[in-house]
Amino acid sequence: MKPIYSIFALSMLLLCSCKKETAIPLTDQLKKVWSANVVKEGSTTVFTKGASTNAKPGYSQFRLDLTTTTSARLTEFDGNTFTGQWALSADEKTLTLSNLNPQPTGTNGTIAYTVGAVTESTLTVARTTTSLKSGGVLNDYQLVNP
Repeated sequence: MKPIYSIFALSMLLLCSCKKETAIPLTDQLKKVWSANVVKEGSTTVFTKGASTNAKPGYSQFRLDLTTTTSARLTEFDGNTFTGQWALSADEKTLTLSNLNPQPTGTNGTIAYTVGAVTESTLTVARTTTSLKSGGVLNDYQLVNP
């Protein structure tokens, strides 16, 4: 009888001592500096990281810095940098950059993105409004860190 009790006790000890995996909140997953991996303007791929022939090689300098809790820094493909705040919607489907300074043309200081796939090192977002800099089309970004 003792060996069965010992096995049971050992099994319970192992089960209770296992650490439970806790999901990392999306806001914490986003707190990184993201750079462009693949960019589509409309349906046209204009940039692929490492490619020798990109229609818009300037996307190699694209950065979305969300490393602080609410401050954002966006560097566009043309080298212009904007600072402001960032927030994730309650349903975690929209990332909004607001109070951008200087104001990007045609944005009233706000750019919103629909959040797609997120992993530890990748983030997919799509602009919710057209970009005047890219000819008035919606842009899709596959971003990476680092």
